[in-house]
Amino acid sequence: MASNDRFRAGGSPRPLKTSDTWWYAAVAGEASGSFHTRVRTRTRRACLGAVLVLTVVYAGLVLTATGRRWGDAATTGRSADTTAATLLREHPSLAGLTTLSLVLGCVLLLAVGLIRKRYALTGAAAGAIVTALALTGLLQRYAPRPRLLDTGGALLPSGFPSAQTTLALGIALGLALVVPYRLRGVAVGAATLWAVAIGAYTVAAGRHRPGDVIAAALLALAVHCGLLALLARRGKVRPGARRGPTPAGLSATLALLLVAAAGLGAGIWLLGATLTLPAGGPYDPAELQLAHRCGQALAAGVAAAAGLLSLTLLRRVELEGAPTPYRLGGPFVEDTGAPREGELVGPFTEDLDHEIS
Repeated sequence: MASNDRFRAGGSPRPLKTSDTWWYAAVAGEASGSFHTRVRTRTRRACLGAVLVLTVVYAGLVLTATGRRWGDAATTGRSADTTAATLLREHPSLAGLTTLSLVLGCVLLLAVGLIRKRYALTGAAAGAIVTALALTGLLQRYAPRPRLLDTGGALLPSGFPSAQTTLALGIALGLALVVPYRLRGVAVGAATLWAVAIGAYTVAAGRHRPGDVIAAALLALAVHCGLLALLARRGKVRPGARRGPTPAGLSATLALLLVAAAGLGAGIWLLGATLTLPAGGPYDPAELQLAHRCGQALAAGVAAAAGLLSLTLLRRVELEGAPTPYRLGGPFVEDTGAPREGELVGPFTEDLDHEIS
């Protein structure tokens, strides 16, 4: 409350304390340091950080000759990686299962949101996925890049970013908006691990380069964080329970942490050796296999880190839901008069003899 506020006649002359201004803090949700402001600030920074890293990945892996050479080596190295080649040869149905799982993931997201009657958040999650896919299509079609031709001289279509990974990770991050608060960790964690597997399959099958999967994960994360910042700005967030995570949620979070740490650590360690490939070739099959495994590790680490960052941003944050009602307490509630059901509680008395300058 401002220092020049005029008290009503006969009021207490004591100066106001910070605890006396709770009503103003509740009304002014945009006040500095409020819960909404803190959530909006950190999600907005995460969104801008994801966009910045996406720009660096695009400049390094698409616009530079070294990055394109590393991507070509990682894609060619899938044939030299006997483990991946044997798995794809013995299980040709993985292509159909990948498409089916993406369809079932979309159905699951919509079904959970509609069953829990979170229509607005379900629409927001679906809108975020559509936005991410639209941005993916625009980048694939209009982002500047060197013209790549196949052996027949035809122009190769761009796969930057990967649409399959964008959809899979968009579903995984969208579940955080519709699942119950206590099940958020296990739902987002398990779905993110599934998205990591989708990205690994697309790289192993030669449909996308590792940089395409990395860019798709960053794009989905940026759109998701932007949506969270918008929800916080509109006051659709409130403090969640301080109870610890469930054992299943803790296991899924630890699995994400291990995949992110192992993938990023191994990928960065191998990246130094694979970036020094000569421009003219030919390449040793062992070098190509190393490049492929480096790309797989980096793609898996970035995708897992995106899901882990989403859970960190939403830690102890409940989306939507009614705010906790204010209740008077203390030994003298009956003497002072407790508010009845539906009665407004605030700093103003019944005679309204109070002014705010």
